[in-house]
Amino acid sequence: MEQGGIEQLIAQADRIGIRHVAGPDHSPLIAHVEIAPIGELDEATVGALVIVAAPEGRRPSAYQVDIALRQAVARRFAGIVFAGEFPLAETARQLAARGAVPVLMSETGTASELAVVIDRILRGGAADSLARAEHAIERASAAASGGAGSREILEAASGALGVELSIVEDPTANWMDPDAVCVGELAVGRLVAEHTDAAVLVALPVIAAAVSRALQHELGERFAPTQSRADLLIELIYAESSRLDGFGVEAARLGFPLSLSHVVGWLRPTHRRDPELRAPRSVGPAVELFALQLLHERSEAWHVAHLHDDVILVSSEQHGAGDHQRRLREVGERIRDYATATAGGEWVYTLGLGTPQVGASGLRQSAAEARISAEAAIAGGRLGEARATDVTGLRRVLLEFYASPLSRRLLDDVLAPLDALGPEKSDIAVRTLAAYLGHRNSLVRAAADLNLHPNAVNYRVRRLEQTLGLDLEDPDERFAAELACRMRLLAPRGR
Repeated sequence: MEQGGIEQLIAQADRIGIRHVAGPDHSPLIAHVEIAPIGELDEATVGALVIVAAPEGRRPSAYQVDIALRQAVARRFAGIVFAGEFPLAETARQLAARGAVPVLMSETGTASELAVVIDRILRGGAADSLARAEHAIERASAAASGGAGSREILEAASGALGVELSIVEDPTANWMDPDAVCVGELAVGRLVAEHTDAAVLVALPVIAAAVSRALQHELGERFAPTQSRADLLIELIYAESSRLDGFGVEAARLGFPLSLSHVVGWLRPTHRRDPELRAPRSVGPAVELFALQLLHERSEAWHVAHLHDDVILVSSEQHGAGDHQRRLREVGERIRDYATATAGGEWVYTLGLGTPQVGASGLRQSAAEARISAEAAIAGGRLGEARATDVTGLRRVLLEFYASPLSRRLLDDVLAPLDALGPEKSDIAVRTLAAYLGHRNSLVRAAADLNLHPNAVNYRVRRLEQTLGLDLEDPDERFAAELACRMRLLAPRGR
């Protein structure tokens, strides 16, 4: 017995070349497929799907169609298919509806050809699966060759397969997976079917490839100007100050609003166990694409640039716009969370935030602040956090100084002997020394800050001089020790 009903045929109407014209769009299982002339339906089997062959070269009359439908109702046909297109009278539609008889019409082909195709579909099996897959691939390829977009290709393939196809986001997708939808070698999701059968399994990889090519073209068209602005942004950040005036014309040509107020976010990946490792190659493009798609519909002017493993975000608005940095932070944290989830394992992204600044030089300053904030957070063990730049001048200088690995190493060497005391005693020692030096070697004022007796402070300081091998009466050594203490308190070890 054939396993299928009218709904199975309607789902593949595009491939078969039929359309549903009257009556219900479903039926019980079809027991048989038979061919009968227009005037001889009383010989057809009860429960069959009957393909009605009209007299050669002629359309059936309205009277003949009505009689055929009455016979279909009387003999409880699973459905009736007219081989050939013709207008269906209203009386026929009413008969089909009242009698619950599905009525289909074929667009092309003879009754015998139609019977073979329908029988094969209802029986299923390898032959039909291959035929459906081939038809879906042909339709998807034709749509792609005609310049159709990814959505149109999906619609064409879905109609040919009789199964709804869609793209779903999946961060675990790999560009080597047969169902992966990719932009280049970057998997952006998977092609999934409403339900899977043999035809879908055969056709899916080819359709996914066609959709991937279309999607790559669409994104290229959509983000090409954005990419050009990203190149300009990187060049602007790292150019010599004397060249800033020369960026105005190029920025105007690319639609980069250089005269506005800009605030910059700087995302940097770090491996928790090995800070020297580079992030996986696939993560950077995935994060950049996610950021571009996330920002595309927002009202503010946004720019995204990818520099090595880092992602740079720029939000540009009119000068004085409220909550400018807060909006950047909200977007930056979403991108940071996506980046961390995409990288997985031991990788974490840290976000540094600059302050709103006006013009080309202001953009450079905000970018420097954001980069330094990210680097300082990483150096201080605050991985994965979003750190805003402190607007006070001294803290900003200290951050920039500490962001340098060489400077950090030199300052760490000054206090290195304290590390042997353990974290708690080392912290007490650093705070004692910082209070003493910060008050110009005043024991009384340092004692007030530390809630100690001046003699206790004096005892600790003298011990620290011996431990560190310092002469705190020497201006240079005193300056180096105070700077080292400030940096250690700004970014404590082990955090």
